[in-house]
Amino acid sequence: MFTTLNVYLMSAKIRLQRHGSKKRPFYFIVVADARSPRDGKFIQKLGTYNPLTVPATIQLDRQRALDWLHKGAQPTDTVRRILSFKGVLFLKHLLRGVKLGLFDEATAMEKFTKWSVEHDSQIKKRQEDASRQRRARRPMPGRRPERRSEGGGEG
Repeated sequence: MFTTLNVYLMSAKIRLQRHGSKKRPFYFIVVADARSPRDGKFIQKLGTYNPLTVPATIQLDRQRALDWLHKGAQPTDTVRRILSFKGVLFLKHLLRGVKLGLFDEATAMEKFTKWSVEHDSQIKKRQEDASRQRRARRPMPGRRPERRSEGGGEG
């Protein structure tokens, strides 16, 4: 009797679980009991987050994250930003409007796909800008970097 009662009273958190070596962080986005330690036991893995890439790489199962939000799981601050970036919180907001009868589900999905297309184009542009800046910083092949004299003055 007590074990089934504990499952229903348990508060779940959607949070980051750190992996990777020292100074090279890599995170799993997981659903865990609020009382469990950061890198301890978890209920379900929702995705991954790599902050080292430019822009940060996020793999996320939107449907599972949305299901856990509907069940009452509370995201931490960083995970809330990630869910917002991936559109999960916007989708939850739209589905709430459907539930209240403000518009139908087809309109909600249309709004979400429109947002998703715009968002994907912005991400692609950001990735192209980052790669362009990386190429500009690289020295040209076959060309030696100029040496600077230490005297500071002319000859």
